[in-house]
Amino acid sequence: MSYNTMENLLKPDFFNTSGDQVKTMMSTVISVTLPKTTNTKLTKPVNFTLKHIREFDPSGSLSCVYWNISEWIVDGCSVLKTNSSYTVCSCVHLSTFALIMQTSRPPENDPLLDLLNLVCVIVGLVFFSLALLTFALCQWSPGVNNVARINICISLLLAHLLFLLTQQFLSFIRPHQVLCAVISGVLHFLFLSGFMWMFIEAVLLFICVKNLSQISSINREVLSSGFLCVIGYMVALVVVAVSAVVGPKGYGSEMCWIKIDKGFIWSFLGPVCMILTSNTILFIKIVIILNSTLRNLNAEVSQMKQTKIMVFKTLAQFVVLGCSWILGFFTNGRKELEIIFLILNSQQGTFIFLIYCVLNKEIRQQYRKFFRCLCCGLKKTLRIKAS
Repeated sequence: MSYNTMENLLKPDFFNTSGDQVKTMMSTVISVTLPKTTNTKLTKPVNFTLKHIREFDPSGSLSCVYWNISEWIVDGCSVLKTNSSYTVCSCVHLSTFALIMQTSRPPENDPLLDLLNLVCVIVGLVFFSLALLTFALCQWSPGVNNVARINICISLLLAHLLFLLTQQFLSFIRPHQVLCAVISGVLHFLFLSGFMWMFIEAVLLFICVKNLSQISSINREVLSSGFLCVIGYMVALVVVAVSAVVGPKGYGSEMCWIKIDKGFIWSFLGPVCMILTSNTILFIKIVIILNSTLRNLNAEVSQMKQTKIMVFKTLAQFVVLGCSWILGFFTNGRKELEIIFLILNSQQGTFIFLIYCVLNKEIRQQYRKFFRCLCCGLKKTLRIKAS
């Protein structure tokens, strides 16, 4: 006999164990009896399979338990085998059974770190928006290909915004499992497309540096915008589509992100690791090429100054290309590294705005014209009101 809501009454908190751990009911409560028998010891143990009703944590400890008057206990019961979907229990007696998982209590959230995260993400969103406005409204040299930078801004702006809103309203979203799964799938696509555009930007930058003497004459026809868009978005879409078909239950974790069980998280980490490795290799090659160019450069001031600016932009590209995301694999709960990781990767929009907008002489001139017109307009308005 299975009791669908009995776990709300016979809660896992009635399972008394040593240590401060989180206890989660992983199955419905069931009762097993045989006619004309009492719940005494059996000559052979009885095995029964309990389906998991919640997400399985591989780091958790499972216990097959039975109800004894006022508490859950494990005497005479053991876990025979388990996977992410079900657990087989073996008991030497009949009773009312359930499956309880024990996990380490998660560390308490640091309010200062949460506040820093919120501020950094909002600042990053502002600069993503400013960069997009600049790319859209300002006039660029015909040889400049901004398609990758624009799409990095679009992908990461939408990804960070959706992630921020999801975490702020998680208590309302989480009960709706389908909505939570859809959000995690969209986040998967947006972040993957952002990394794909970082890879495209790395390739374009490598081509640019490789042809440093002809830096101002790189034509858009080398890689057309349409072709780049197909690569930037279709690869991410294919990865998400295949992941959804292969493991549709892999989306919609407690935080409305990708579930870590069954290795499904590698549908995100796998492509990201490949892209970060490629970008790091390209970045190293770019630095080597620039270093060689500087050594062989003639003592021509204008060309030297241009190359030094290019070197600075290339070093700043370390963050723009996402190479700083590698730091996330080495944080291991260290707060200092977490803060550095948080600041660097939430400010990709800031670096894009500084490198390609603020440090661009032509764009600065357009900024000055815009602000002059704005100031003149304000002065005229004030004069009209004063008169």
